[in-house]
Amino acid sequence: MTAVAAALPAPAARAGHLAGTGALLRLALRRDRVLIPAWALALGLVVTAMGPSFEAVYGTAAERARLAASMNANGSMRALYGPVFGDSLGGLVAWRMAGLGAVLAAVMSLLIVVRHTREEEETGRQELVSAGVVGRRAPLTAALLTALAADAGLAVVIAGGLAASGLPGAGSLALGTAIGGTGLVFAGLAAVAAQLTESARLARGLTGAALGLAFALRAAGDAAGPAASPLTWASPIGWAENLRPYAGERWWAAPLFPAAAALAAGASYALAARRDVGMSFLPARPGPPRAPRSLSGAFGLARRLQRATLLGWTLGFLCAGALFGRLAEGAADLVGGNRQTREIVERMGGQQGLTDAFLATMTGLLGMVAALYAAGAVLRLRGEETGGRAEPVLACAVGRLRWAAGHLAFAYGGTVVILASGGLALGAGYGLAAHDLGGALGPVLAAALGQVPAVWTLTGLAVLVVGLAPRATGAVWALTGGCLALGWIGPALRLPAWAMDLSPYSHLPKLPGGEATAAPFVWLTALSAVLALGGLAGLRRRDLG
Repeated sequence: MTAVAAALPAPAARAGHLAGTGALLRLALRRDRVLIPAWALALGLVVTAMGPSFEAVYGTAAERARLAASMNANGSMRALYGPVFGDSLGGLVAWRMAGLGAVLAAVMSLLIVVRHTREEEETGRQELVSAGVVGRRAPLTAALLTALAADAGLAVVIAGGLAASGLPGAGSLALGTAIGGTGLVFAGLAAVAAQLTESARLARGLTGAALGLAFALRAAGDAAGPAASPLTWASPIGWAENLRPYAGERWWAAPLFPAAAALAAGASYALAARRDVGMSFLPARPGPPRAPRSLSGAFGLARRLQRATLLGWTLGFLCAGALFGRLAEGAADLVGGNRQTREIVERMGGQQGLTDAFLATMTGLLGMVAALYAAGAVLRLRGEETGGRAEPVLACAVGRLRWAAGHLAFAYGGTVVILASGGLALGAGYGLAAHDLGGALGPVLAAALGQVPAVWTLTGLAVLVVGLAPRATGAVWALTGGCLALGWIGPALRLPAWAMDLSPYSHLPKLPGGEATAAPFVWLTALSAVLALGGLAGLRRRDLG
């Protein structure tokens, strides 16, 4: 509160709708002085490192041309990464990173905008800010300008790093523009979601759902054929890849990003002008006069708070599993006699056959994404604490461990539910495509559930942070995102074994198709239990707030 109060502008004779925007912008940039540079530098370094990695694996033009032809001929790989528009080193970097970089930029932008808009209202800080000479549109404008600065910085880092590595400047600028522009679009969508919903969690969830839909549209459009389909053009992620960096840049597609961002921002301003501070267009419905039996106790309260999130993740995993399961049948046709392509796919999915490698890659991806759900479920504890809602609960005959156990039941048990749903959909999709439902369903489901110990390990880390270092909850997202990046990008970058072993997922066998022993599952589960017990011990001893 002191920092917020110090940032407020002095009283003035006249205050317009944007009065105080500069002060709020400086405050937002100060609060994000670690998040934004870390995100931009990390993603920029990963994109820049892709060029040398591809050069080491595909050193000749003929090898790169064979890789491009193989990828474009297979719908599974097009759905996963998009088509290859150019077989130069730069073209391969754009193929590998345009879609993934766009997704990561979108996540960065939505977190920034929601943090400085709806989260400020939810915690009550916005009322303190608005008590000064601050225009009605100033907080939203400051949040959007912060996201704009972050996305512009990210674009500059990517373009500069690629150009410095020797790749053509025009293509480097196009790839930076594509990734940063996608982030800008989702900053606008996050601003709209912040007006519609009553909580920061719901605003992030709604924008995340839009991001998932954009990825699914892009994947479905690219799976239909190498040529851009209407589904691809319906997705901002599709715009990023169809800007075609290093492959005859389509600069006429670049204005789509600022146009869409401006349209979304305009909608958010119109909505903000029609509601009171703290209110929303999708308010919570009033409950019944008497609470049902299911709401009694700490577990009943946790169930009420967590059920919508769990349902959304379960439906999302069902859709993703069904989509990629249908594409797995064509994975074996990917390489033909191309040894290099076989090697890169097998490094991601295991040493077994190509179809099993593709399925192992998909189950591994489901496991890594499931950690995001688990982290959010654990951090709901901290949200209840900082929001002042935990104190009334704990003032009654409810102990801290019992209160925490209700939320942790959904963090741990919900992981099993969403991975089971994703595994069932993945196995059913592949089994129906291969006309072997009975033979595919069991192994793929087991492979998806095999990711549970790794997710639980990261869940235990989240509990440890909440219990011992509650002010450092941002580290939970950093650790989870780091493991996701290691698993998704590490094989292509050919990172050393010690770096890959930092992720708990690297210690699991590659299933289906690989050899499995009980040891890694037991050790990871035991480690998760130790971490969680340490966090609960800290939660029991420390002060709230």
